[in-house]
Amino acid sequence: MEATFSEPKIRKKREFLSNSKLVLFAFASAFFPRILDSLGAPSVINFLHFLVIPFALAVVLSKGNKLSKRQRSIISELLFGLFLLLTVIIASALLNGAGEVNVILGFLLLAEPFILVTCIISLVAESSEFEKFRKWLSYFWIFHIMLAMVQRYIFKVHLMNTGLAPSDGIQGVFFLTGAGHVVGASVSFSFAAYYLLHAKASPIWMRLGIAALAMWQLLLSDAKQVLLAFMVAGVLLLFLKVQDIGKVIQYLIFAIVFGLVFNWCLQNLSAFSAFNVWMKPELYGPNGDATMLKTSVFRVIPQHYESPLNWLLGLGPGHTVGRLGGWLLRKYQPLFGSFSTLHQASSDVWREVASYYIGSRSSMFSPLFGWAGIWGDLGFLGLGAYLYLASIVWRRLCTDDLCRFLLLTVVVFGCIFSQMEEPGYMLSIAAIISLRWQEDRLAKMHMRAKRVMHLLSQG
Repeated sequence: MEATFSEPKIRKKREFLSNSKLVLFAFASAFFPRILDSLGAPSVINFLHFLVIPFALAVVLSKGNKLSKRQRSIISELLFGLFLLLTVIIASALLNGAGEVNVILGFLLLAEPFILVTCIISLVAESSEFEKFRKWLSYFWIFHIMLAMVQRYIFKVHLMNTGLAPSDGIQGVFFLTGAGHVVGASVSFSFAAYYLLHAKASPIWMRLGIAALAMWQLLLSDAKQVLLAFMVAGVLLLFLKVQDIGKVIQYLIFAIVFGLVFNWCLQNLSAFSAFNVWMKPELYGPNGDATMLKTSVFRVIPQHYESPLNWLLGLGPGHTVGRLGGWLLRKYQPLFGSFSTLHQASSDVWREVASYYIGSRSSMFSPLFGWAGIWGDLGFLGLGAYLYLASIVWRRLCTDDLCRFLLLTVVVFGCIFSQMEEPGYMLSIAAIISLRWQEDRLAKMHMRAKRVMHLLSQG
């Protein structure tokens, strides 16, 4: 009789461990390839996650017979959203003659975070088993922060030999990439916020230490736009909390204190001097260089429209200013060959960048940014499909203000550069939000079990 009861439980535990290991490997395949590439691994390793993450989803869903009704409902809505996005991408490709590689990579670059979310919320586990999964993800992020410190204090001389500025070489696992210092700082800062607030099993000194190191990494890497994105996201969250007066007052007090401290640091600490570089009002007027360069994408892309349908479906996946059309297809054209296509619109926007002196000095003013890329490639229908997927995460998976705040940082980063299509960053945000959802689910299960036990003891 004992074996009869324990066997399903053992099978369930083994199933979770198998699925969780696969999901961890899927995340790692997107998180670590840059550092492996820089150590000599073949560059094709950067594309491995495009195979592993969809495969992980297929495996996890094939074993999802023990999912709750709530899990099934959310997963069904996410899968419908992914299908909708894929449909728009295929329609856009057919309208504009985009290549097969454009379709596949265009879909995966946008869809991967939502695929990983679906994988993680599909895991069924007890608290002790899930804790191991969460620890391994935390180890990955802590390793990234520690590696950034090593790059700053131990590999400093070597980094100077690469031709990078010392600050640009502090990239953690995103070494060596053009904007790796920005991506690295944003991942560290996002994880540090989660770790500080929710890693209750870790001692407070360790949580504060990780937060301090993440902030130090941000300052050392001169990632001004990361701090700007977090500040703007905080303001947006404040406006969204207007119905909760108590929360608004708390956030307002925090914002004022933070603003005063930050202003003092700008005036008195050399570590913050880089933030004063772009405080030039003349750049941001209606005809300022920053304004004109940033908005040039909205003037250039419509010049290439050949049909009213382009407003709905864009110029095709990988044909404008997203990560795919702006960088990947050009860099790996020999690998993709005739299966990929380029478009003149992308080259025209790059010419705009070259025509402004600030174009090469900061990605803050770049017209090649996430939201413009989705709109340029896929039109308003593609933008709508992506926003629908994001709304599912906001409505059904964001369990607290931290999750909403991190999702808002994605929105802000999408207005700055191409970080919305950076796998290491986007999958980190997706993983943190999914972890919080699973933690909330397990906490509610624990509360229900306690209530049942209490009622049974009373009976």
